[in-house]
Amino acid sequence: MWLLSGVWRLFGVIYLTLSSSSTANVLAIIILSQGCCGLSRCITFYLLAIAVADFLVIISGCILNRIGRIYFSYSVLSTTPGCSLTAVLIYATRDCSVWLTVAFTFDRFVAICCQSLKTRYCTEKTASRVIGLICVLLCIKNVPFYFIYKPLYILDAVPWFCDIKAIFHTSPTWQVYRYLNNILVPFLPLFLIVLFNALTVRHIVMANRARERLRGAGNDGDSEMVNRKRSIVLLFAISLRFLLLWVTYIVRFLHRMVTGEEYVGKRNFNDPKYILQETTNMLTLLSSCNNIFIYVVSQKMFREELKKILMRPFQILTAGTKW
Repeated sequence: MWLLSGVWRLFGVIYLTLSSSSTANVLAIIILSQGCCGLSRCITFYLLAIAVADFLVIISGCILNRIGRIYFSYSVLSTTPGCSLTAVLIYATRDCSVWLTVAFTFDRFVAICCQSLKTRYCTEKTASRVIGLICVLLCIKNVPFYFIYKPLYILDAVPWFCDIKAIFHTSPTWQVYRYLNNILVPFLPLFLIVLFNALTVRHIVMANRARERLRGAGNDGDSEMVNRKRSIVLLFAISLRFLLLWVTYIVRFLHRMVTGEEYVGKRNFNDPKYILQETTNMLTLLSSCNNIFIYVVSQKMFREELKKILMRPFQILTAGTKW
């Protein structure tokens, strides 16, 4: 551990910081599960599912994989079966987080823009089915990742670490799977999120203009228009956040596709390519840390419930002191 390089230590601190965000996700899960935020059951289901998925991303991606690799290099997680299983968990939870965000964005698009479909689609039953289907399909999709790794070396009959098999880069079947996987995350989700948000914003702007014509001047006190403007800001924040945190991954993927460079398997923080690769992984993990803040922390009732939970220990201590 004392031999860690300066860059390695920096990444270790960053991953430790990201892992601490799991506390925020746990608080969000507790608050949302109580149903005290004034949100519909449909919205609550999606936000709760996103919070759970993000929490699992932090556990698998930050704690088990990155922190485990940096600070506990020769634990069971560093064996080939251990890191192969961790890789599947990372891909599955990350994909679930991304696609649940897409599903929630589509649900809000239907609720705002498709009034005839709203009563049938934006329901608790539909939300639970969509969430379950997304999670099951994405878990199945990522199972093949378990079989792309081989031991980096074998010591005393124990396979250590994971190195990608050569067949993953040469087999046409694996290449098709690889490119389909990259299309499913993040290219297609990014396109859908931007599309649904753009259509929703367009609908809100047109509805606001119609409302202004009907009401005339003096719309400053119109609470509905204020809420719609807040919705536009929220939707742009969602799209911009997703784009900024995944743009490094997209650029690196396109660069690898053009130049033919492959994934850097050996850990070497003196290699700029490996540092860029780790930065890309870190940003994708960060993308799964902040969904809950964008969607929920902006809600007044959520903040009130959060304050109650944070103040409860002090209230208990104060009551105990008085007793």
